[in-house]
Amino acid sequence: TKEKAFTDIIKKYQERLYWHIRRMVVEHEDANDVLQNVFIRVWNGLENFREDAQLYTWLYRIATNECLTFLDQQKKRSAVPIDEEDSGLANKIKADKHFDANKLEWKLQLAIQQLPEKQRVVFSLRYYDEMPYEEMSRVLETSEGALKASYHHAVKKIEEYILNH
Repeated sequence: TKEKAFTDIIKKYQERLYWHIRRMVVEHEDANDVLQNVFIRVWNGLENFREDAQLYTWLYRIATNECLTFLDQQKKRSAVPIDEEDSGLANKIKADKHFDANKLEWKLQLAIQQLPEKQRVVFSLRYYDEMPYEEMSRVLETSEGALKASYHHAVKKIEEYILNH
């Protein structure tokens, strides 16, 4: 049944999707809101899910799109210059009672938040989720070459940030 399939999806993927979302939107409450939206879209689209796509790929695409939509809406609401927004993200990390990390992990999180959204997504999928480029290509509907370049640029920016801060 649809209900059983949906329950199984939640059990299997909820935590992985949460952390994927959380790395992009930073705040715990925002991540939960976005995750709820993801599962609403999954529920509404479950009957149209094509078996030729991997479930994992489909879920990550929905989650990534919901994150980008959320971040876009946040930007439009705040209308804050980009550099101020980046420091705002850093302040959110500092204030987050759910974030507990050593100094290097802290610097890594700050560095990741400095990346453009697309690079942040690519870095997160590759570094944290260890997603192969081929799979990432299906999730983000981007060529593997472009993803490799994006990841490379993200890593360089992160290294530079960590060395200089």
